Amino acid sequence: MPSINHRLGYFTESFIRHMTRLSDQYGAINLSQGFPDFDPPTELLNALENTARQGPHQYAVTWGAPKFRQALAKKQSRFMGIPLDPDSNIVVTCGSTEAMIVAMMTVCNPGDKVIIFSPFYENYGADTILSGADPIYVPLIPPEFSFDADELRQAFEQRPKALVLCNPSNPTGRVFTAEELTYIAELAIEFDTFVITDEVYEHIVYEPYRHHYIASLPGMFERTLSCSSLSKTYSITGWRLGYIIAAAHIIDGARKVHDFLTVGAAAPLQEAAVTALNFPDSYYQMIRSDYAARREAMLTYLDGADLKHTSPQGAYYVLVDISEFGWDSDTSFCEWMIREIGVAAVPGSSFFHEPVNHLIRLHFAKRFETIHKAGERLCRLKDRL
Repeated sequence: MPSINHRLGYFTESFIRHMTRLSDQYGAINLSQGFPDFDPPTELLNALENTARQGPHQYAVTWGAPKFRQALAKKQSRFMGIPLDPDSNIVVTCGSTEAMIVAMMTVCNPGDKVIIFSPFYENYGADTILSGADPIYVPLIPPEFSFDADELRQAFEQRPKALVLCNPSNPTGRVFTAEELTYIAELAIEFDTFVITDEVYEHIVYEPYRHHYIASLPGMFERTLSCSSLSKTYSITGWRLGYIIAAAHIIDGARKVHDFLTVGAAAPLQEAAVTALNFPDSYYQMIRSDYAARREAMLTYLDGADLKHTSPQGAYYVLVDISEFGWDSDTSFCEWMIREIGVAAVPGSSFFHEPVNHLIRLHFAKRFETIHKAGERLCRLKDRL
């Protein structure tokens, strides 16, 4: 029998989705896969109901419905500080997951190298390998999860085609500083390297931290592919509406890749989502405040359970140190915790290139009652081990 693609042997099935399936099987509280258990904004739901009755229900323009791209360009121009043309700077994708693989396939040739900070969201390694490129892993150093400037320069000296930047970071919650982004930008320009960003948590940042778009730095728009989605900002992870923002010559290539991968994102959902893209600045202030309160609730329970943990600067994840429990496998620990404690987490080893086996990732994009229920269960951890 013929063999399947040998590249598939270099990465595993998603640990996040695996933990979700186990969570569903045992009826645990799912703090593994990062989706909320509360509804999107009422205005957005009303727009979806109207669109369901009025349409459109057929294909939109392959690279994104015009009204959606116009609203997105207006919104992102405001936040990024860059004038964006909806017809030449945007391609709409089926979630940021597609945006990332489209970006990778647009700029990388087989045999190219791609810098990835470790820990990293699991898709980045797989996307690199599927594109025929070779990853160069640069560790982020705990507890701040900052990078070593000399080590990053050494990675750039290998002449990579691209660097992947998740900011705010999943799973660490790190928000890169303006100084760090400037240093990355200087290296990207010096070594003629693309930067592919994952900025899905751009609006979920906690005081006193600030999110900065690397594409807005001098000389960087021409070499940055800014990937994001509506999933986290508007609590619509199931709508699968993502996008790439880049210079026109890059978008021309990205449209080709996107067209032959998925044809296009759902037309009625794009139509409804225009309502959300037109929300005032007060909406984004509200979600920052709301998630800050959820973060505080989660960290309070972790402190009460005497569990060592990170303090995220952005996004909605927290890494918990389980080394004191003495497990050899963080995956086995997570599977045990689902069965015996009733809370699902993701083994930290799935995010690291290095042999890290003492961390698990929890998320707090949940109703407060869900956080309280999960927190009470986590407080029983030490009694059960």
